[in-house]
Amino acid sequence: MKKERSRMAYSIFIIIVISLGIASRYFSVYLARWIAKYAGDVLWGLMVFLWVGFSLKDRSTRFVGRIALIFSFFIEITQLYHAPWIDSIRKTFIGGLVLGFGFLWSDLICYTVGIGIGVLVEKIFYMDTKKV
Repeated sequence: MKKERSRMAYSIFIIIVISLGIASRYFSVYLARWIAKYAGDVLWGLMVFLWVGFSLKDRSTRFVGRIALIFSFFIEITQLYHAPWIDSIRKTFIGGLVLGFGFLWSDLICYTVGIGIGVLVEKIFYMDTKKV
């Protein structure tokens, strides 16, 4: 039997992951170079997975993972588009965190890893058997 996602737990996880992501940028000089370079993007992918899971709490892990991956890839692809209005949003703190600044293939890999971590952990702890 599938356990239902707890919105309270997911809210806490989202806050923790966002905090870790910001910390990975802020304390990057203290981290190994590859961790400093990729941790934020992996955590961003995990945060998107958690946000989608929070929003669609009755859907399967597989479905949540797919939506999170599509959303993450869409955001990354939009970074190829540079118009004054969207670049002005990107210049804000939140806009920069959500929309990013420039397209990188490595970001797609990082998002996939972060979402994969979310899927794996949720499959283990929530025993997802739903096939939606």
